[in-house]
Amino acid sequence: MRFAFIGCEVLFREFCLAAARSRAVIDPVMLPQGLHNTPDDLRARVQAEITRLEGGLEHVEYESRAVVAPPQYDAILLGYALCSNGVVGLTARSVPLVIPRGHDCVTLLLGSKEKYREYFDTHRGIYWYSSGWIERTLQPGRERWERSYAYYAEQYGEENADYLMEMEQHWFTEYQWATYINWNLPTAESDRRYTRECAEFLNWQYDEVQGDPQLMYDFLDGQWDDERFLVAPPGACIEPTHDPTIMTACAGCACHGAAQVSAGEEEASVLRR
Repeated sequence: MRFAFIGCEVLFREFCLAAARSRAVIDPVMLPQGLHNTPDDLRARVQAEITRLEGGLEHVEYESRAVVAPPQYDAILLGYALCSNGVVGLTARSVPLVIPRGHDCVTLLLGSKEKYREYFDTHRGIYWYSSGWIERTLQPGRERWERSYAYYAEQYGEENADYLMEMEQHWFTEYQWATYINWNLPTAESDRRYTRECAEFLNWQYDEVQGDPQLMYDFLDGQWDDERFLVAPPGACIEPTHDPTIMTACAGCACHGAAQVSAGEEEASVLRR
């Protein structure tokens, strides 16, 4: 089996761990963190990559400089979840799209949508911390406060910086928990310490939950049961269900054409980059 994987860079360490264990050949494309904040951008970027991977780019053999055929994939794996509906409308022409059933990437880190729901139902105001989120973003805490204040003060002056930080810190009062998802990676101890320090600075409660890699292992190994994964056949696109299944494959719906059109412009940009 040969799969292409398109995912968010916050899953980089967990992806690499699972890819090393997989029997499949996996070609990864890691996209920048934060695209879920602008779902249309996420959709366009991922669709452009799907289109590029399906068409294939010329591969040049290094020593002889001979052009060889691009790889043919058995499936394209999406290392996302519903992600603010950012995956709605995504489609592939010639291969299946496979995506875990979940609302966001925390499902992949916890190992199931059921575990996510159980924790969510017993804890209110959760801000998740993980190896990738700590490495690839500036999580709420002292470092973020200090760097944000310095930026605002330089751009707008100290008086305005005080006001802007007050607004930002008010947003943080909606949260009560800094919860670290532990995959027992080499960074676990420093990640745990960092999350505790953030919780103390923000007057949040600290918690730690054990992550479960099995969902990611099975994802990259082609073990796709319908309970945990959506397999969208060629020509179908991803649609939300607004029920516990979270998403479904839809053939011939209105979002299909919209995704292809929005991706067309972005594809040209991606290929130029």
